[in-house]
Amino acid sequence: MVYPSLRDWLFSVKTFAAAMLALYLGLAFQLPRPYWAMATVYIVSNPFVGATRSKALYRALGTALGASAAVLFVPPFVESPYLFSVVVALWTGTLLYLAISDRTARSYVFMLAGYTMPLIALPAVFNPTAVFDLAVTRTEEILLGIVCASVVGGVVLPNRLAPTIIERTEGWFRDAAIYATETLSGRIAGASISACRQRLAATVNSLELLLSQLAYDHTRPDVLSRAQDLRGRMQLLLPIMSSLADPLIALLGDHRTPPAGLEPLLADVVKWFNTPLRPPKEHERPDLEADLLRERIAALQLPPAAFATWEGAVLSNALWRLKQVIDVWQDCRTLRRIVVEEDGTWQPRFRHWRVGGTERYFDRGMMLFSTGSAVGAIVLGCVLWISSGWNDGAGAVTLAAIACCFFAALDEPAPQVFKFFTATSASVVLAGLYLFVVLPNVHDFPMLVILFAGPFILVGTLIPRPQFNLATMLVAVNTATFISIQDAYDADFFIFVNSNLAGLAGLLYAYLWTRVTRPFGAELAASRLMRSSWADVVLSASTRPIEDQRNLAARMLDRLMQLIPRLAATDDNRHPSIESFRDLRIAFNAVDLRRLRLKLGSETSASIDHVLDGIRGHFETCVARRKRQPVPESLMSAIDTALARVGALGLLNTANSTALYTKQLRDAQHALVGLRLSLFPATIASLGPPAAPNQEAAT
Repeated sequence: MVYPSLRDWLFSVKTFAAAMLALYLGLAFQLPRPYWAMATVYIVSNPFVGATRSKALYRALGTALGASAAVLFVPPFVESPYLFSVVVALWTGTLLYLAISDRTARSYVFMLAGYTMPLIALPAVFNPTAVFDLAVTRTEEILLGIVCASVVGGVVLPNRLAPTIIERTEGWFRDAAIYATETLSGRIAGASISACRQRLAATVNSLELLLSQLAYDHTRPDVLSRAQDLRGRMQLLLPIMSSLADPLIALLGDHRTPPAGLEPLLADVVKWFNTPLRPPKEHERPDLEADLLRERIAALQLPPAAFATWEGAVLSNALWRLKQVIDVWQDCRTLRRIVVEEDGTWQPRFRHWRVGGTERYFDRGMMLFSTGSAVGAIVLGCVLWISSGWNDGAGAVTLAAIACCFFAALDEPAPQVFKFFTATSASVVLAGLYLFVVLPNVHDFPMLVILFAGPFILVGTLIPRPQFNLATMLVAVNTATFISIQDAYDADFFIFVNSNLAGLAGLLYAYLWTRVTRPFGAELAASRLMRSSWADVVLSASTRPIEDQRNLAARMLDRLMQLIPRLAATDDNRHPSIESFRDLRIAFNAVDLRRLRLKLGSETSASIDHVLDGIRGHFETCVARRKRQPVPESLMSAIDTALARVGALGLLNTANSTALYTKQLRDAQHALVGLRLSLFPATIASLGPPAAPNQEAAT
């Protein structure tokens, strides 16, 4: 067992102090529900001041928006309860959809607005004339808690978010070094490599939210920009590194003599990857090792005539990919140094026409289904409440709505909803003990603080830990809410039991609802992501115009980062996690061929068109049958023919070729080799030279 650290204790004491300050001020200002101010402190508090500020700001905006909606919708619809139920559900569903469409801290605005409206509107149906006062006081109570949490968190020993981001990147750099060591040794499969790949993708994904909060951490705009650039380069390393694995396996496979100088070069690249990051000494060129490695790669390049052979084509492809890996890794090291030291300039080493897109991938179908599930839960809950005439039913529907919103973005929300239920049950017991055993003996505020201190501070030490965050935060928030501290003690056991049993019933209903309507888990999400990636491969290999190729690349890369953590670690060489990287490479290589085909002559262009038609047809079949299909052997022949034609062009035009034309030939060759290795990985170890075209076709 790992005991709470000093940082955990400090966070807990600060949060408790802010909560007691909010409660005291709420009592002093005679707010109707001062306990909401106390609960809000525990909702918005975060160990890092930047995250607390962003959450506080967005919660304030979301609360104001949701309260305004309640004031707007209750008066005209309160006389039509079933229609009002639909209005509440549609509001919540719409705002929930907007929330899960934004993966930054801004999503909190929509989330809060979505469930704050039913939180205020549903209890107001019994007294609709008081909805405005209820909305105003609820907003005041929440704003008071937000101000107290922000002031105490920002003034008393503030803990900045930047060091944690640096710590996360350190873990990513260690995993990247392990992944590079395995890949450059010619290994692509294995449970440990697959687990490392998952951690790399998960870290990149988690940084997206953290970086959106970094702007509230007094971080300079230039450092924040470099941190964003670093995440982009971290995202690129995985697919580029994976693209190097197949040609290395082809060159270093069993019973093969590796090209001269390749193995020592790879060993030195591995050594460089494992070199700790350090600031450059005075007059020392930063990352001198990277420049030396690039010079050695250039020295190993074969003359253009050698590209006509299969071994020469594969070696050229491997060296080209290796240079990209070095460029991206140098960018990562440079950017991390700038972020850590908050000083320095950066000139990107890795440059590609495809880099720079901003589009993200969202599974709109699953998002609509998730929000539709929440809407259905609210409508059905309201119908049961209205038809039964249950006085406390509003509380049940409200907590059900909150639970459905909290976990709508998860692949399988039911287990987390059940945790919500168990944490709330514990809160009911704890609140009952306080309300009927402890508080009758409390006669002043200092005594109340002393009696609250033990449990709340102890629970607060677990909130910073991801594995305990949800349960402990809910225990703190719900306990503060259920105790319902007022300026005078007024507790009724039957009211307490009825209202809190209603909340538990609502959570149990939400659990059963999500278990029935969303039982699919990560497998369905992963399969949908793969089919969507196949559709983009079809687009890449088709003649349809691509609106923005950089955004297409960004969307595919973002989808891949979402897919990898959903796939279990394995040692299977044909596992979907490995195949998905190959799908990405196939799409990128197809786009490259589309760009080059008209620049290489009609005969070569026709053979490339044949390859693209085969790729498109294969992946259209995969999409139609909703399952990966065997690649037709005819596509291998088409690729080999196109490779031979490109090689023949290189031989025929060696003397008269311009540098640009030679580069175009080499780029086409790299794309075709990449397709051959990605589409037919099972044949890598036994690949022979491509079939040569006949003399008439070659000329």
